[in-house]
Amino acid sequence: MSLFFYLEKGASLDPGAPCLTLDGESRSYGEVVALAEAVARALRRSGVAPGDKVGILSANDPTAFTCVFGISRAGAVWCPINPRNAAAENAELLDLFDCTALVFQPAFDDLVARIAPRLPKLTTLVRLGEGDALATGFDAWLDAARDDPPAAAAPPDDVVALVGTGGTTGRPKGVMLTDRNLEAMSAITLMSYPFEGRPVYLALAPLTHAAGVLCFPVLARGGEVVIMAKPDVGRFLALIERHRVTHTFLPPTLIYLVLGHEALDTTDLSSLQCFWYGAAPMSTARLAEALDRIGPMAQLFGQSEAPMMISTMSPAEHRRPDGTVHTGRLASAGRPSPLVTVAILDGDGTAVPPGERGEICVRGSLVMAGYYRNPEATAEASAHGWHHTGDIGFLDADGFLHIVDRAKDMVITGGFNVYSAEVEQAVLAHDAVRDCAVIGLPDDKWGERVTAVVQLRPGAGLDPGELIAFVKDRIGSVKAPKQIEIWPDLPRSTVGKVLKAEIRTTLTAG
Repeated sequence: MSLFFYLEKGASLDPGAPCLTLDGESRSYGEVVALAEAVARALRRSGVAPGDKVGILSANDPTAFTCVFGISRAGAVWCPINPRNAAAENAELLDLFDCTALVFQPAFDDLVARIAPRLPKLTTLVRLGEGDALATGFDAWLDAARDDPPAAAAPPDDVVALVGTGGTTGRPKGVMLTDRNLEAMSAITLMSYPFEGRPVYLALAPLTHAAGVLCFPVLARGGEVVIMAKPDVGRFLALIERHRVTHTFLPPTLIYLVLGHEALDTTDLSSLQCFWYGAAPMSTARLAEALDRIGPMAQLFGQSEAPMMISTMSPAEHRRPDGTVHTGRLASAGRPSPLVTVAILDGDGTAVPPGERGEICVRGSLVMAGYYRNPEATAEASAHGWHHTGDIGFLDADGFLHIVDRAKDMVITGGFNVYSAEVEQAVLAHDAVRDCAVIGLPDDKWGERVTAVVQLRPGAGLDPGELIAFVKDRIGSVKAPKQIEIWPDLPRSTVGKVLKAEIRTTLTAG
């Protein structure tokens, strides 16, 4: 099942139904299918063969997202390029992926002009607008192939997408995702969460990441995707009410902004069936607040190498049978999903008993085909016949998965292992704290000292000694921070994850 299948399936249910909507203007399934077919013909005329790599550099945009399905129809490989990345990182990804074509928005003319001369393999540049000296205009590109035969094909190795891992741990890697990986992800989504009637999905988060792949199961149900070109929390709430949105996804950082918005409690959210959160740990206190004020929160946990659905927690699983919040589950990542096997392994690849901590490892058709042209990294990630996530966690007695840290973020202080995620949850429980990151810094006495960098809520004040005492009362003196830093904001990646490496570098240099 190529990515085009999801669009084609939705069109088979009702070709006249709204498919992609932006600023109140909708394109029907029939229109989106026709445009995707035209893109496939134009790619073929440009010399893009099945298996070739095509990058898309765009903010959230219906035409750019339609090109994903055109790439798939042509049997080429979709390479999502995040426009928020630095120019050097995007140039590195395009080179790493061996991209031969790039479709981009005019807003990124300067970026493309800077990086294109360094990318000799990039022979086709298409501008989503009028052409210029550097690139062919989108309409002219399509018109040149208008009378060409259909370009339907499948990639020779079933790889449908190449996704770049974050470069925070060294040179980025290209995750090879197959049609089967995304089919498993879509099947798990439809199995694990409520989908009543024809869904309406609101995409505020970047379509280059989680918000994009979550569109595939929505399209397979003939749903409408309402696209937001720019992040705007107030408009996000208004669109839920206006379009009777049933499904949406946000990372915790944006959910915190939703909870702080003055319009939240007066917005009609009754249409929501499933408000996904993920991509980073969420404060259990803020999650409980979201369950009360927003409603059907739903967790997902995955990574680029096993997209989105390693474990899931539906809205119903957040509550007890009597409707009260199941507070004991809020710190978990849900249960391993139906098509994935999860094990907690020690360093020798041996499974540990329930409740004991080790590396979260997974098997199943959700797991990537490997890293592009990087057999060493592929072998390392798949040691002992399991995909190694790099996350430390445990399975509790009820089978719920708990993620306690990234392996590289564990702090060893005074001979004790301290998991930063546990400390962060304790810090986030303080009313004055909006967000925080916990790291270990070198210390002559302790080896590493637990250090919390804190972002306060607007207008709040906080004494560091008070916060240390607050955390000690909850998790004890060993795990409590020895150092508190209060910053106006935390450095974040393009998808909202806190950049601990950057925090560590700043504090070490200071």
